[in-house]
Amino acid sequence: MTPATRQEVLGLYRKVLQIAKTWQSASGQIEETMREREYIRNEARTLFRKNKNVTDPKLIKQCIEECEARIEIGLHYNIPYPRPIHLPPMGLAHKQGRTLRHQEKLRKISKPIYLKSHDEVS
Repeated sequence: MTPATRQEVLGLYRKVLQIAKTWQSASGQIEETMREREYIRNEARTLFRKNKNVTDPKLIKQCIEECEARIEIGLHYNIPYPRPIHLPPMGLAHKQGRTLRHQEKLRKISKPIYLKSHDEVS
């Protein structure tokens, strides 16, 4: 990891922790706000620790993009949790001779960047 990339990653981590510190839930209830703040901190800790040994520049860039996307979506919608995607069970595959394996490949490709690590951690 280059020093510039390291600084970018540490800056993102600080930004996430700062967001957690000042986070207010959409409902305004104190209990919910505290729960959401704790979720943000735990999610950041878990994902950053999980990816601390990543050395591939492409994978590092992908993780940085995912983090930025989750920050922007969370701030925009005022929801700290990843926004789920809803696809019909057989909505991507053609009904003529397509296998389930191909269906799963299409689902994986269609998954938004901000949900790539959510399934691995949750």
